Amino acid sequence: MSQWFYAEGNRERRGPVPGQEVAALFRAGQLSADTLIWREGIGDWQPLRNVAGELGLHELLPPSTALPPGVPPLPPPLQTLPRSRPAIPTHKPAASGWVVFGAIAAAVGLALLSIGGVLAAVAIPAYHQYVLRSRIAAVEVQLAPLKDQITTFVMRNERCPNNGDAGFDSPESYAADGIALVYIGDFKNDHCGLEARLHMPDQQPLDGKSLWLDYDTQSATWECSSDVADKHLPPGCRG
Repeated sequence: MSQWFYAEGNRERRGPVPGQEVAALFRAGQLSADTLIWREGIGDWQPLRNVAGELGLHELLPPSTALPPGVPPLPPPLQTLPRSRPAIPTHKPAASGWVVFGAIAAAVGLALLSIGGVLAAVAIPAYHQYVLRSRIAAVEVQLAPLKDQITTFVMRNERCPNNGDAGFDSPESYAADGIALVYIGDFKNDHCGLEARLHMPDQQPLDGKSLWLDYDTQSATWECSSDVADKHLPPGCRG
């Protein structure tokens, strides 16, 4: 049976738990379709919706594209015109039913194309923002072990750690997928924490920006903030 890990609020890592428990947490509303989860063998962390079939969450699978029952059949093809040239009528004939049908079909097709364009104009930016939020959430998951190290250091030494302290390397040594470097030290508000400089050339709204994880030693809580626009951030990091 596969054992899964999930990022609670896309910040705190939890697990391992069996797949049935992940499905139960989703149905109880404690996890969402965007929650990042992972198990050995799937590579990077994935939104829960991407592995819904494996977890038995059929309600997250895309609906079938089959036509619903009761759809009327297509109209019969037009009759083949006779080869002989008919006599020119002395009066203008009324428009045939098929001509009217064709005009109506063309109007409906244009309307559907217009609606499709509106939907695309809404859906494409929304999907792009989802991708950006997922990239930030993935960086938070990568930094979770470093947060645990900082918390432990503060409890043992009653001060904030810095790059170069025992167990903490240079800023450049923390370079990883989406991260250029990580500064560790004191914040201006006398809190401890870290600043992760983002490196995402393929995502210009994020590249070169910073993600700050601020540890309040009095309340022993973490806060997330960033100079990335709020619309591109997970809810927990918005200002």
